Amino acid sequence: MPAIPHLTLTAILDIFLVAVLVYQAILMVRGRRAASILAGVGILVMVYLVAVWMRLELLRTLLATLAPYTAFALIVMFQSDIRRVLARIGQRGWFSFGSQLQRRESLEELELAIAQLAEDKTGALIVVEREIGLRTFVESGVLLDGQISRDILLAIFQKNAALHDGAVIIQNDRIAAAACFLPLTMNPVSRTLGTRHRAGIGVTEESDCLSVIVSEERGTVSLAYSGEIEHDVTEERLQEALADALGYGIQKKLPRKTRHVRQPQESR
Repeated sequence: MPAIPHLTLTAILDIFLVAVLVYQAILMVRGRRAASILAGVGILVMVYLVAVWMRLELLRTLLATLAPYTAFALIVMFQSDIRRVLARIGQRGWFSFGSQLQRRESLEELELAIAQLAEDKTGALIVVEREIGLRTFVESGVLLDGQISRDILLAIFQKNAALHDGAVIIQNDRIAAAACFLPLTMNPVSRTLGTRHRAGIGVTEESDCLSVIVSEERGTVSLAYSGEIEHDVTEERLQEALADALGYGIQKKLPRKTRHVRQPQESR
């Protein structure tokens, strides 16, 4: 039997660094079009290995002939995604301390924006992605891929602004897109709830995301999750829900509430 190679400290460090790079790469392509392409390439590699093992010469020759051109085709097709990934490498917090600071800053900017929107009675719908990806809804809007900023969010939801209608979707501590179309809930809800609230509930029926809805008429904040809605939330409750959704601090599962805590009188 071949001798098992000795595991040195250098080898452990080498394995750890490779694992970190692979993990970060997966995080950066998750939920994007590149993830599907990489999955397709992986399937082709598996088919090639099967062809070699079963001695399917025609299939093996065809795949071997196409292989040298695959890398060039991927670079041409996804040059914008490659630039985005390389730029993200310099922005991502590689250690937990940097990641915590970034999440804390994103949380504060998001809280300030929501508070200002509520004070000004500016209608808004903000969706925070959690474990289940929202790529389909992101692609329905205007792609931004910008850092979470109070000023950007206020500019997006300004009345009569081009991106005012629709939802803002947040992915990985960044504003992924604005003016996104969301599905309306098909479950029975109060007739006083308008389109914005119905859309905020509807998207949570299809994923584990958190929706923050700011009422345009009453200036109140509501939370939607798991197909349920919680009206007139306090500042502390909003901070707790956003911290959980953004992955900051102690993780607490969002509680299951009754469908309507209060019945707001609003048409939007």
